[in-house]
Amino acid sequence: MTIEWVCKHHDDLGKEQLYAVLTLRTEVFVVEQHCPYLETDGLDLTGDTHHLMAWQDDHLLGYLRLLDPHAQGGNVVIGRVVTAPAARGRGLGHELLERGLQQAEKHWPGVAIHLSAQAHLQGYYGRYGFVAEGEVYLEDDIPHIGMRKAGLRVL
Repeated sequence: MTIEWVCKHHDDLGKEQLYAVLTLRTEVFVVEQHCPYLETDGLDLTGDTHHLMAWQDDHLLGYLRLLDPHAQGGNVVIGRVVTAPAARGRGLGHELLERGLQQAEKHWPGVAIHLSAQAHLQGYYGRYGFVAEGEVYLEDDIPHIGMRKAGLRVL
């Protein structure tokens, strides 16, 4: 089956798309990872936020969010990277990140990219040029670390 990749500015998201995004994020980050927190953080519909989605037959299989550098201290911020449990093991996460990096470059060419990675995924993100910054910290009782991929210029 073919995956349809869609990247939309938050102004262009349909309510069904937004609902699917929030459902997937809650399913994984809150329920599966046993982290009772308010998953909506007020950043989904602000600034120049873009949402990259992987759809197959009306099912959201993968997602990540791109926050614009003007609102994030000069770096593009990739976050909420998630693959649906039923879609894991097929390399979708790699394609999701590759496409996310392409979208970041398309919208903000040459700008550095930051993400907050679960600490055990440092090697995964390292394959894409991300380097750990700072120390490991707890976020919702899960060890995380800041990671950065250098850009060609700074805003």
